[in-house]
Amino acid sequence: MTTLRKVTAMTALLAFNLSAMAQQQKPSAAKAAPEQREEVTQPQQQSPTLTQPAPAQQGAQNLALPMGTAVKMKLETILSTIANKAGDPFAGRVTEDVSMNGQVVIPVGSSIQGHVIRVNSTRRYKGLPALDLRPESVTTPDGQKYTLNAVVVDTDRDSKTKVNDEGTIQGEGMDRRDKIEVAGGAAGGAIMGGLMSGAKGSLVGAVVGGAAATVYWLSKHKSATLQPGTEIVMELSRPMTLNAAAD
Repeated sequence: MTTLRKVTAMTALLAFNLSAMAQQQKPSAAKAAPEQREEVTQPQQQSPTLTQPAPAQQGAQNLALPMGTAVKMKLETILSTIANKAGDPFAGRVTEDVSMNGQVVIPVGSSIQGHVIRVNSTRRYKGLPALDLRPESVTTPDGQKYTLNAVVVDTDRDSKTKVNDEGTIQGEGMDRRDKIEVAGGAAGGAIMGGLMSGAKGSLVGAVVGGAAATVYWLSKHKSATLQPGTEIVMELSRPMTLNAAAD
């Protein structure tokens, strides 16, 4: 009987100790659970998305200069109605930037090439020496070459030339000195004729003298000459699309 009581007491003590240990472990588990839930529910940070840069603005190659745009250049070759003929090349250099929408399209220093298409070196009494130019291409300092359709609208006053409505460059015709020479020849012929044959001789002498003076004037070379460095202003005769010109 005594042995049975001891076994019962020991069993009860063991059960009590196990219960106490279980109570001590429950708070720890309760504390661990929230931390575990926090790790699970915490949203995962995403790496920032990089914004791609906006495409660059359209370059000069996508622009089109409107008809009438002025292009100023200085000649690098001499042009003359005496020395040149149709088909001769000429060259010039742009002296002012040509811009559109705030962007330089044809910069200073660009080279302009073209050909003479007509020359008129007249000696007629009322004629004017004249030549026509056809600008054909422009090459920028970085090597870009574009087709150019333009007409001459003005020249340097120092060149003693002018430009008509068709874009023809005209030189000087018969000036005041030439008229004085013709008149002087006629007057001199009249005086000589009068001394020789009276009034009738004066009339004949005037005609002969005037004719001689006119022949003399017609023998003189009246030319339209543009020296290197002459300033020329052109205007586009059609819109200039900046596509590279064919070589």
